[in-house]
Amino acid sequence: MNCEFSHTLLHGYLDGELDAAGAVNFESHLESCPQCSEILAREQSLQESLQRSQLYERAPASLHRRVRSKLPAMTPASVARSKAWFWPAFAAASLLVALLGWQSLSLQSRHSQQAAFASAVIDAHLRSLQPGHLVDVESTDQHTVKPWFDGKLDFAPPVRDFAAEGFRLTGGRIDVVSGKTVAALVYGRRKHFVNVFVWKADDAKPLAGSGTEQGYRWLAWRSADLYFCAVSDTAPADLEQLRRLL
Repeated sequence: MNCEFSHTLLHGYLDGELDAAGAVNFESHLESCPQCSEILAREQSLQESLQRSQLYERAPASLHRRVRSKLPAMTPASVARSKAWFWPAFAAASLLVALLGWQSLSLQSRHSQQAAFASAVIDAHLRSLQPGHLVDVESTDQHTVKPWFDGKLDFAPPVRDFAAEGFRLTGGRIDVVSGKTVAALVYGRRKHFVNVFVWKADDAKPLAGSGTEQGYRWLAWRSADLYFCAVSDTAPADLEQLRRLL
């Protein structure tokens, strides 16, 4: 199993770079992800070992003197030239540092937003598994389920039955995920249910990739002007097959 969080948030959490919400979300993820817990424990152990080893050594004064003796003497003209280029160089360096810092914060923010949205998708899936919450319209007929969404959304979700491929259409419902009104297409896969959340593409950064949380897997992608996210406790290969079918 390859958890997406081990590549995105783990090192930011280890180095104290996540904001409060991101850290809380990742700590909640650790409770149900043995892979991330194991990797984090190894990284923390390595970090502590390096700190205990005290590998840092201060250069002796004699080395400072030898290095300084090799440097050319500063003449008044060279001092003037140094002052002439110092401030432009300082301004350029400051701009570069600011740009890199902005990019780092932007990436961290996107990771935090994706972690929060992934949690919301999992929560919506868990709510649907409660008695009476799975579907608003129950039918294996795509020609019954698809018209049911008419007038309830500002887009038309692609409703299809894939019973021949092992994904039986169970029905659909309207759901709300992280403040977004979405269509939820429900499929049966052996003894598992798969929720496929569909919403209209906008300017916000979408959930992308895949991950595991609370023992459930999610797989997100974009197709044309729609975003999709499939959630279930079935095998990752099943979610990938359903993505290709859709």
